[in-house]
Amino acid sequence: MMDAAARAGLYGLMVRTMGPQIRGGEAAALLRMGPAPLTALDDGFDLLLAVDWQNLQRFADEIPLRAASLMIGDSDAGEPPAVLRETGARLVSLPLKQAAKETGGAWVNMIAFGIAGTLTGIAADVLEAALRASWKRGADALETNLAALRRGVEFARALDGELPAPLAASGSAPAGRWVLSGNEAAGWGAIRAGVRFVAAYPITPATEMLEWMAPTLARVGGTLLQAEDELASVNMIIGASYGSVPSLTATAGPGLALMAEGIGLAVAAEVPIVVVDVMRGGPSTGIPAKSEQSDLSFAVDGLHGDAPRLVLAPTSIGDCMTTTAWAVQLAEALQSPAIVLSDQFMGQSRAVIDRPAQSPALAQRMTAQAGETEYRRYLDVPSGISPMAVPGTPGTVYTADGLEHNERGIPSSQAEDHRRQLAKRERKLAQYDYGPRWADVEGDGELAVITFGSTSGAVREAIARCALRGLSLRLIAIRLLAPLQPAVLAQALDGVRQVMVVEQNYGGQLLRYLRGRFDLPGRPAGLHRPGPLPLRPGELSEAFADWAAAQGVKETDR
Repeated sequence: MMDAAARAGLYGLMVRTMGPQIRGGEAAALLRMGPAPLTALDDGFDLLLAVDWQNLQRFADEIPLRAASLMIGDSDAGEPPAVLRETGARLVSLPLKQAAKETGGAWVNMIAFGIAGTLTGIAADVLEAALRASWKRGADALETNLAALRRGVEFARALDGELPAPLAASGSAPAGRWVLSGNEAAGWGAIRAGVRFVAAYPITPATEMLEWMAPTLARVGGTLLQAEDELASVNMIIGASYGSVPSLTATAGPGLALMAEGIGLAVAAEVPIVVVDVMRGGPSTGIPAKSEQSDLSFAVDGLHGDAPRLVLAPTSIGDCMTTTAWAVQLAEALQSPAIVLSDQFMGQSRAVIDRPAQSPALAQRMTAQAGETEYRRYLDVPSGISPMAVPGTPGTVYTADGLEHNERGIPSSQAEDHRRQLAKRERKLAQYDYGPRWADVEGDGELAVITFGSTSGAVREAIARCALRGLSLRLIAIRLLAPLQPAVLAQALDGVRQVMVVEQNYGGQLLRYLRGRFDLPGRPAGLHRPGPLPLRPGELSEAFADWAAAQGVKETDR
């Protein structure tokens, strides 16, 4: 469906959802398609197409239906769960599995593909082209499933008028449109920025990033190694980076917790590494296959000692590419660990996006030259960034470990050495010029909404809906979470009298983090809810309107 949408000139977003068992059991694909880029699910669904009704009630709150919605199910599968019938959505029963058998034993999914694609407004020849392009089995099986697809198209045409008007698909897509997941986008960005070694242990929902990177790295001369656990993986990438190879690992919250000591080592030894955390519901094992933004506090404050590090968060599936590439560039330039906070919503979802305008620049590291006199690896220079030697460079032997040290890397417990190195590590991050990428700042209203990560899409759409009602709000979607940029944040908030912070976690971690480091204007409000339910534009726009009214700002004010 996503490939067909792209071929038809449409944009799309597909969010995967599954039960807590991870393997097997109930699963659903939640799709939204339209003529413009999409970064959030809508408030409800027009069509629910169920291959069967087994355990579908477990997804009832994730698939909100309304009276105008249409449910299509197999006529031999019985009635839908009561919780779905109570929505008032119309039910149409079709012989889905029987039709699949009649076409020669095709997959019932192909019947569903024909129905959903046609009801969306995608032409039959475009649906067929998408199926042919993705087919990897024999020609006979392809013809059987093409017949099933056509049968689904016939079913859909007989339902004309059952759904709102279909989308106006052009039937041809602009050149260069991509269909990819956030995990694939993050891997692509990392490789294009120069990463050539990855060590990681599989964990939901980050595993697909590793699966995609393994063959892709091999094609560019890189290597991916599956480590025995997260502790090994982070230490492996520290070793590879020490040897001058830009390196990365990908994990989820439990793995990030295990990596804490290793990340602290990278801070102390000033070894650049990138850790992509595809966040999921927590704590502990939590909800592995559902999204949540609850690792923020650990990412920005979770290491022992004073351990400054970079923390970045992409704002969309497409931005997973550019932000991960930026994290590689910053880690290498600043000789610091960088944590990228993606999440399950972006990582395992797929989107149709426009091809990026340009490839990211390769990361650059300041390296020591041969023949330097009395090489001091940790020289306390004004920028805080001292040349890092490639092992084997004559005259540049030094010790790199987790012990505090003097400028030459010799372990030291002297107070002055400790103070000087702490200040050096903090200064290089604090005074670096990160440019405008630190956040997306949009609008000029006197009320501002601050958010980060995957919630940015729903917040942006909600603000646009408020604008149609005459309510002007300012958006600040923070991409660089640590080090926080107080000067540019103050500039972004110039003229703002009240702030609301929106995030997907239980405790309001971003609000607490901002209030602990910055004097937000007025009396900051928080809108925070844990996963697995995503924040939706409709509920956010209503919440914004109520909040604005409480501040004395009417919808007609601009």
